[in-house]
Amino acid sequence: MEMEMEMGRQHRRQARRRRILICRHLCRQRRGMARHYCAINATVPVLQRYYGGEDTRPDFRLGREAMQQLMVALKTDRQHGWGPTLETLVFLFWLATGSAYRVVSRVFSMPLPTVHRVVHKMVDGVVAVLPQFVHFPSTQEELQVVGDGFARLANHQAFGKAAGAVDGCHIRIKCPGGPDGHDYNNRKLFPSVVLQAVCDHQGCFIDIFVGYPGSVHDACIIKNSPIYTRGTYPPPGYFLLADGGYPCLQEPLALITPYKRPVRGTAEQRFNYHHSKGRTIIERAFGMMKTRFRCIFLEALEVHTLFVPKVVTACVILHNICVGVGHVLEEVVEEEDNQPPVELDGGESRSGAAWRAALTNEVSALHEALLDHDYFCQVNN
Repeated sequence: MEMEMEMGRQHRRQARRRRILICRHLCRQRRGMARHYCAINATVPVLQRYYGGEDTRPDFRLGREAMQQLMVALKTDRQHGWGPTLETLVFLFWLATGSAYRVVSRVFSMPLPTVHRVVHKMVDGVVAVLPQFVHFPSTQEELQVVGDGFARLANHQAFGKAAGAVDGCHIRIKCPGGPDGHDYNNRKLFPSVVLQAVCDHQGCFIDIFVGYPGSVHDACIIKNSPIYTRGTYPPPGYFLLADGGYPCLQEPLALITPYKRPVRGTAEQRFNYHHSKGRTIIERAFGMMKTRFRCIFLEALEVHTLFVPKVVTACVILHNICVGVGHVLEEVVEEEDNQPPVELDGGESRSGAAWRAALTNEVSALHEALLDHDYFCQVNN
């Protein structure tokens, strides 16, 4: 027992000597230099790979061009504290890995409270620039580009007035306590928060609404979202593509949904086919974002429930930045989760069945046949 105690005392003395030697070495290095209250540990492997010019996507899930665009948007020109570059790297590493603050603290050799403060500060900063990266088309030319893009996706010119595709996405969270915790359990029996999003033809999000518990139906969420209550988008003559879980509407929000099964003819089948080809871009957009931040979206997000919408919003902004610079990932393929439809109050809305019928007739028109197909040649033969 005495021998073990002596060995323990000797080990503590050696550790104390090492700490003194390291402090002396650092003091000698800092002589003649400006004093800073924060110092970066340049021997951290993550920082060595970043400053060494290596590919940043394995560690941060973003390329250098996207990271530079983010830093420019945040206007990170200050030089005090840990510095904007390191704080951005800490935030992106936390998003990319979904690691606990303690793990990030060890990776970057930073104090644990500092990591927590940096992550929350960076999330608030990214959310503040939301209007720069998530917004509706601002001109008629941009709207026409979106419509032409959906016409190409759907492989039919009848969808040239589509201004976006809307759907909901469940974000796994740690089950909150309290009497209302069960409200977050969705149809698949896991706790979640719903992200409602509208995207354009490129999979870039142009509107988001996040925060409702997972038990709330998609149709109820869109009824309470700003895009429905304000009625400012899409403009007259345009519509959004939605799945069968939404009602088919013309006012106050133009929503075109597929025909319910069983369909009653070839024309409805053809319409549903082209509608699905155009609408699935929103599912691919969700899939790309989940692939990029798989540790956030494919595992339970272990942060406070009130902090979840901010984290999801930050991921949406980063997704749009990556799409803008051409960094596109293969999406996660998930089973389609079409909720049973819920009809909205008839006094507040007007059905879009007539508009859908007109689109169905246009889809069935013979003049939209493939240009390289010679029907008359077959008739003559």
